[in-house]
Amino acid sequence: MRSPQQRLGLTQTQRLSLNTSLQASIALLRTDAAGLTRYLEEQAAENPNLRLEPPPDPALQEWLPRWTSVLSAPHAGSELAADMVGYGPSLFAHVSQAIAALALPSHAHRIAIALADALEPSGWLGTAPESVAADLGVSLPDLITVLAKLQRIEPVGLFARNLAECLRLQAIDGGVYDAAMAAILDNLDLLASGDLARLARLCNLTEAQVQARFRLIRSMNPKPGAEFAPISAAAVREPDLVVQQTASGWTIALNRSALPALRVEAVGNGTAAGLAAAKSLERMVEARNTTVLMVGREILQRQQDAMQHGPAALAPMTMADLAEALGFHESTISRVVAGTSLDTPRGTWWLRQMFSPALGGNGAPRVAAAALRHRLVRLIAAEDPADPLSDQALLAELARETGVTLARRTIAKYREAQGIPSAHRRKRSHSVPPFGTKGRG
Repeated sequence: MRSPQQRLGLTQTQRLSLNTSLQASIALLRTDAAGLTRYLEEQAAENPNLRLEPPPDPALQEWLPRWTSVLSAPHAGSELAADMVGYGPSLFAHVSQAIAALALPSHAHRIAIALADALEPSGWLGTAPESVAADLGVSLPDLITVLAKLQRIEPVGLFARNLAECLRLQAIDGGVYDAAMAAILDNLDLLASGDLARLARLCNLTEAQVQARFRLIRSMNPKPGAEFAPISAAAVREPDLVVQQTASGWTIALNRSALPALRVEAVGNGTAAGLAAAKSLERMVEARNTTVLMVGREILQRQQDAMQHGPAALAPMTMADLAEALGFHESTISRVVAGTSLDTPRGTWWLRQMFSPALGGNGAPRVAAAALRHRLVRLIAAEDPADPLSDQALLAELARETGVTLARRTIAKYREAQGIPSAHRRKRSHSVPPFGTKGRG
């Protein structure tokens, strides 16, 4: 029979073990795919009962959904504008600030601003350099010299003339541009179609070399301008979840290409405690993945219009809504979406940024605040640069579109949060400060 002291010690040990396990489970819920991979690598290095297998290489035609539009229109940025309407003003603000920092001579500055005006929301040039040079009355070599400087602006890939150049700039920046990569980027149509044998033969490469470059290309950002949408997670190379539209509707799945496979094995140099810890970790990872997928499915169910039409169609949604629907605590939802990203045909989004309370009601339509912010940016993107919309005019247009009337100070707050100055400072002429300069609202 155990003594009271032994029972107390056993109880304390069990509680400590439970608390440690609970803390680890909570930590895993907050961890994205990249962080989970690092954590598992650390655990496997310490525990011989754990074995990690690298993520499977994607098949040649397993492009992430964000590639859908660019692979169908790889040679010009303008075809992508419909998918990304509303990202323009924040993008222009960013590049204008970067151009100002370059301190270019007046002749080069004039060219740079014209090239910035030619940017599509994708971040590509929507007008051929030859046309821009002709409109400005400058030589094409002078313009190309300025363009080369602008192509150094972060994020890498801005000011590309087409998809191949966008990817080439990123490959050079990442130190992975070699003869094999150059050959593949010259034959993107074959890569997009998945014709591995022909592509390898044409580029004088092995199929393994093509596969290795494909994985690098797949992780790049084909639309760097998309990073300027508040919901965007475009810098994420491998998202946690993948959403696709099929003939039978929308589907969502874990991105297995981002996660290593975890195996638990009893080994001779392991201990019983180590084996138990390995099995516990395996269960926690399975629980984390299941929970992330459940939350992702519920979000997809509520936000199919946004998947179809973009962030301006986001529906009102709170974490309390999801917690009630799934039978979770609201803190669980908060942890799951903290750093989780979702790859969609319209780009890579943060789950957390898809939550937004409703505005309106009392006889007016209920519209998500996030949707109104995106509609505001879209209106500014479509305005006449010579006659920008005032905050009062923006307020009226939003009310006409949505039925929701906001206060003018709310319009100003939304606008300033995007780095978009007031109307009189948005006039794109040399007599006013660059577009990226903060206005007073």
